Amino acid sequence: MSVPQKTREYRLPKIDGFHNLTLTEASIPNLKGTEVLVKVHAVSLQYRDLIVAKGQYPLSQKENLVPGSDLAGEIIALGSEVLDWKVGDRVSSNFYIDSIYGKMTEEATATGLGAPIDGVLTEYKVLPSHALVHIPEHLSFEEASTLPAAAVTAFNALIGGPKQLKGGDIVLVQGTGGVSIFGLQLAVASGATVIATSSSDRKLEIAKKLGAAYTINYKTTPDWDLEALKITNGRGVDHILEVGGPGTITKSANAIRFGGVISVIGFVAGQADVSELPLRILGKAAIVRGVIVGSRHQFEDLNRLISAVKLRPVIDKVFSFEDVRKAYEYQDSQQHVGKVVVKVSKD
Repeated sequence: MSVPQKTREYRLPKIDGFHNLTLTEASIPNLKGTEVLVKVHAVSLQYRDLIVAKGQYPLSQKENLVPGSDLAGEIIALGSEVLDWKVGDRVSSNFYIDSIYGKMTEEATATGLGAPIDGVLTEYKVLPSHALVHIPEHLSFEEASTLPAAAVTAFNALIGGPKQLKGGDIVLVQGTGGVSIFGLQLAVASGATVIATSSSDRKLEIAKKLGAAYTINYKTTPDWDLEALKITNGRGVDHILEVGGPGTITKSANAIRFGGVISVIGFVAGQADVSELPLRILGKAAIVRGVIVGSRHQFEDLNRLISAVKLRPVIDKVFSFEDVRKAYEYQDSQQHVGKVVVKVSKD
């Protein structure tokens, strides 16, 4: 195919809501020697995309941004120095394009797609070849687009920390959003027992079908931490994927076992009094670890696990490229289980 010179892309000229999403046309820059041009087939959304659009993102973001961080597509052109990839390869990009291996650095966080640098809600995207990973063969582009943020974060939380998940561990996942659902699936695939929480019995039924051994509706059982202790006969859980933030972390510190790991990932539950938190963490000798996605090497390790067990991501709904605002509205409604996806390419 001929290499396109133009791309349609969404931008955020203002950041007081996703109603500002504007479809524009732009020239595709010439490739540097180590870059590739990717035809974007699908993009998945996440909570971060909402708060970026609303001007509530606590970290840096550029003006007039191309939003979105999670893509799947195929390479259609190569820079002159690219040797490890070929035209036609099915790829995703790592969330932080310069986080290759090892611990996260401040410099790497400045390369996060869809906030400090332009993102992926575009028909064609120029990317450095070192940021790419192969898509698992059994996944569609839509399924693969869900991996870069949510799946890598869940994998890093459970397997990338100081106490790696092992068979027989008990994992508690909060809610049924992208990270939590991937955490559930990865934990089950690794032989762990999963407790899932949600305010919706409908969503909890889906969690059961995905392998959750226990479910807790935190609206009808607000003391879900005590229920988790009851389920574990007072021992507590080994890993908690803490997506609620201040609104839930004190209960997480109560539900964790001695020496267990609380992976702090999000803050969707809002603010709350956390004055008791330090003593609870100390009293449990718990490990509290902030997780901001992961490295390209972790993404590659994740994909090997996904391929080995033929794991399929949970997609709630797919929207067309022209209906991006509707996709954001649906993401914001919190009706979804798993991921919301935008199908960019029509072929």
